[in-house]
Amino acid sequence: MITNRHRGLVRIHGGAVLLGLAVFFWVYAEFTLRYLSEWMKLTREVNLLPYFLCVVIGMLAAGGRIRAVESRLTRLAVTDAAGLATWQVTLMALAVFTMMFATQDRSISRLFLGTFLVWSWLGLFGLHRALPRRLAGLLFSQGDRVPTLFIGRPDSLPLLKDWLDQRLHLGIHPAGFVSLSLAEGKAEIGDLKPESSGSNAGLPFSTSGLVPSPQVSGFKFQVSPLSELPALLAERSIGQVILLELPDSPPVARQILAHCQAAGCRLLVHHRVEDVLGHPVVSVDEGGHHFFSLHDEPLEEPLNRAVKRLFDLAVAVPVVVLVLPPLMLVVWIFQRMQSPGPLFHVRPRSGEHRAQFRMLKFRSMHLAPPDAEAEGRQAAADDPRVFPFGHFLRRHSLDEFPQFWNVLTGEMSIVGPRPVMPVLDEEFERQVQAYRSKHWVKPGITGLAQSEGFRGEIQTPEQLQQRIRLDLYYIAHWSLWLDLQITLRTARQILRPPPSAY
Repeated sequence: MITNRHRGLVRIHGGAVLLGLAVFFWVYAEFTLRYLSEWMKLTREVNLLPYFLCVVIGMLAAGGRIRAVESRLTRLAVTDAAGLATWQVTLMALAVFTMMFATQDRSISRLFLGTFLVWSWLGLFGLHRALPRRLAGLLFSQGDRVPTLFIGRPDSLPLLKDWLDQRLHLGIHPAGFVSLSLAEGKAEIGDLKPESSGSNAGLPFSTSGLVPSPQVSGFKFQVSPLSELPALLAERSIGQVILLELPDSPPVARQILAHCQAAGCRLLVHHRVEDVLGHPVVSVDEGGHHFFSLHDEPLEEPLNRAVKRLFDLAVAVPVVVLVLPPLMLVVWIFQRMQSPGPLFHVRPRSGEHRAQFRMLKFRSMHLAPPDAEAEGRQAAADDPRVFPFGHFLRRHSLDEFPQFWNVLTGEMSIVGPRPVMPVLDEEFERQVQAYRSKHWVKPGITGLAQSEGFRGEIQTPEQLQQRIRLDLYYIAHWSLWLDLQITLRTARQILRPPPSAY
């Protein structure tokens, strides 16, 4: 019930926004033709329908971005609303200007299209901030509220506080809390015992009597024993029961189910697998069976992999054709002056699924005899092995530009976990339990960790843990928008390197 209500709210919001933008397009066009046609250079002979369709296509293409924030749609932060509006306007602009240049249409007013996109961004930002809450108020008014009873143990009470904050707008009306206590290893039916002073710190309400929740104003909860469940279901017209955890005793669980079915109540069971494993999990339905996974992997979807590959090629091809050749000449000249030797530094790295490949870099260190120990040593600040121009290359990440060739060959991606030397791979695997998970995707020229300033030498286990945490977050939350953000932040760091870049 809750999921369907929220899904419906998201769809209605998306439809309302699309309808509002469609209406605005024609209203703004009519206003421009009547009052601003001379200034905007727009006439009634111009066929606006293709551009309107491009606006609709751009909005529909941005649907994936809405799905990424739908769980918190009614509580979007300013940055989330701005990011969503920016992505939608970007795709609209891409579709509109592609149409304009493809058809060589000189009659359409660029000023009209540009101002429409600016006003659209402001409107979308305002709608994403205000509309979902208002829609929820209209859709789930007083008559659509569902009295909800919660069943669990005292340590599950904090879950109730957070959950209510996120779902009250869907018509959930808290109607009480039923205790589920344990004694001598089996479930019992009885009242919660008052705890000693201070033991209830952090709970949303106390464990006896009618008391207000500080996080959900206006509601009072009465904690009752499980033996009163049938009476509570009838007296309070309960429409939904939330079981915050499964009782250890199967007969007690079946008793709760029987009472809910007899009263015609919905039953929703919360899993606590994350508490048991000590790790976030993702729910997966596979062939009629239900599983939990430690990570989501959006790049296992073929369409997402194709989109990422197109993005890689769109960035790598211009760099390899236009930027890399003159940069190679400049680097070669400085190498001849300061440290003669090969132009490139080519060394093996572990790629996707730990497959070995040869990664290219501009050589930034003095040429030296082969030395396995030296090869495995990370570059440090003021490293004597680095020649002067090599310091400049490394600080501004210019030594990494040959890796755009690795991107073209499909061995790397623009964005992904950074590969390290094989000897360091082995060392880091011993230090971080989840280290090998970074090899689920292609390595990148840059990554989320690098865009956040985690570059250069890894000096402490904490720095390594932080980098791997960000790598795994990227793998689980990949999106084209995230790739664009990381790429733009990295481009800015080329001009203004962080202190860790050397």
